[in-house]
This record gives sequence, structure tokens and C-alpha cells, in this order.
Amino acid sequence: MSNWNEFPHDTADYDYAGDALQDNWAQLHAGDCVPFPADETLQEAWRAFHRGDFQQAVELADEAGLEGHAVANKATGIYATYLEEEGSKKQIACFQAAIERAEAAIEAFPDDPNSHYFHAFNLGRYSQSISIVKALKQGVGGKIYKSLQACIELEPKHAEAQTALGLYHAEIIDKVGKLIGSMTYGASDKKAMKHFKLSLKLTPRSPIAHIEYANGLYLLYGDDRYDEVSDLYVKASETVPLDAMERLDVESAIAELE
Repeated sequence: MSNWNEFPHDTADYDYAGDALQDNWAQLHAGDCVPFPADETLQEAWRAFHRGDFQQAVELADEAGLEGHAVANKATGIYATYLEEEGSKKQIACFQAAIERAEAAIEAFPDDPNSHYFHAFNLGRYSQSISIVKALKQGVGGKIYKSLQACIELEPKHAEAQTALGLYHAEIIDKVGKLIGSMTYGASDKKAMKHFKLSLKLTPRSPIAHIEYANGLYLLYGDDRYDEVSDLYVKASETVPLDAMERLDVESAIAELE
């Protein structure tokens, strides 16, 4: 693994050493529903993830074996999304590595919601990095939908999957229109809104839930709902981040408002 770019903020702000990790686990993982790991190596991997040392998180997770798929794939996906150049070979390679790991996890742990979720998450980010239209032609859309549905069937309160499914519907409609989107992919604006609203209900302080809801609204309705889009971005930008991922989410919201 080549050297990854560093998290550009003070990691001390998000240090969950010792018992602090377990004490704060519920709020740190409200969105992904990952259970607290008994394995100490995986605990260290999650500590690395939360403080923004994404490369170390992946290395520790892989050291623990495929059981570390969730932290490895989340760290890889968040890192590539925010800290690699959009559409670069390195960014795409990160997503592809996570997709491959997730496929193995689905086979090994079919009853783990996050085997399916992080497969969909990294496929979605991969699609954005190569263009949604190109990804749809490759049949990626169906794979994303299948994995998100599998995740939600296993864990209906998986807020990040609800957000992702909302965005799936919105992006399909934005790229191919309501008619083809509905007939070919089963996409609809009503379904998108249902998933976005449920995600916010499950994780009302989550910056990414607000950001993706805003993105979805704009994809579906454009400037007609501009005020709502702006309000969602403002709420995301004002969130006090709990960890490095949320800090990157908040910074992205602030950038959109500038």
C-alpha cells in the first residue's frame, strides 16, 4: 500500500483512547450500526479511523483478517472520497480495493449488514468517480441497489444505508429521467424522499445525512427547493464533529456554502 495523504486537521481532537472508544461507540456508530468489536486489533483500527489515520485503520483491519472488512472499507471509502483527487487513478484504485474486499465479506458474512452496505457505498463512490452514466452502462446501479436492499433488510435502522438508497433514487432520476428511471431501475422521487427523511429521523445530528439529503433534493428538484437545500447545508456546516469523518463532512458542507 503506497503512502496515503494525511488527514489535514488536528487528530488529537478525535482521540478515543482506552475506554473512551466504547463509551462513545453508540453515537459514533449511530449511522452504520457496527457492533463494538471484541478483538483489540479491530478496536485499534477503529480508533485510527476516528482520529483520521485512515491508512493505519486499513492496515490494522487487514491484519485482523476479513472480520475487519467494515472498518477497512469505511476507512478506504472516506479517505478516497475526501483526500484523493477526484477521478484520479489512485482514488479509483482505492474504491476498487474496497469493492473487492466487500465482495469477499458478503460471501463470508452474508448476515452482516455492513458487508452489503460498504459494498454499495464504495460502488457508489466508484460510480461518481468514473461518472454515473458510465457506471450505469457497466451494470453498477443494479449491484448498488441489491446490496443496499440486503443491508436494510438485515438492519432497517441502518441510517447510512437509508441515506445511500435515497441518493441512489435521486441520481438515477437525475441522469436518465423519471420515466426510464422508474421502468428500468425502479427509481422514484417519493422513494428517495422516504429514505432521506428516515435517515434524518434515525441520525438527526449527522452532517452527512443532511448533506446527502440536500444533494438529493437538488438532483430531484433543482432550484425549486433551493431554500431547503441551503438550510440542510447550513445545519451540516454547524455540526460539531465527533470524529475525523464528520470533520471532513462538515468541511465539505462549509465549502458548498462559500
